[in-house]
Amino acid sequence: MDNMNTNTSKNILNSDVEIKGNLKFAGELAFDGKLDGEIHGDGVLNLGDGAVINGNINAQSVVVRGKVTGNIAAKEKVDIKARAELFGDIRATKLVIEEGVTYVGKTEVNPNKVSPTPPLPRPAEGSKTPESAKR
Repeated sequence: MDNMNTNTSKNILNSDVEIKGNLKFAGELAFDGKLDGEIHGDGVLNLGDGAVINGNINAQSVVVRGKVTGNIAAKEKVDIKARAELFGDIRATKLVIEEGVTYVGKTEVNPNKVSPTPPLPRPAEGSKTPESAKR
C-alpha cells in the first residue's frame, strides 16, 4: 500500500481555462488560465506564465509567474518569478522576488510573528539636566 500521497493531490488547469468565480483547492494547483475571482487553498499554488488573476489569493505557498491583480496571503512563502506582474499587497512569512518583477503594493513579511514595539521615548533635544541634579 502506498501511503505517501494520501492527502496530497496535484491539480492542473491549463491556459485554455477561464473561470469567473471563486476557486478552492487542496494539495497542489498549477494554474495557467484566467480567473476573475478569489483563490483559496491549503497547499501550494503555482501560477504559470500565462496566468491572469483578478482577485485575492489565500494559500499555504504561492509561486507567481504571469499577472496578478489582487492581494496575496500565504501562510508560508510567496515566490515571485522573473517577468511576473503583481499589483496588490503581500502577507507571508517568507518572500522571494526575482530580478525583473513588476510589483506595486505593500508587503508584510513576518516569519516570527513579531508585534511591532513602540519606540522608546527620547528626551527632547533642548532639555538639559539641571546642574543641581548632577551632584
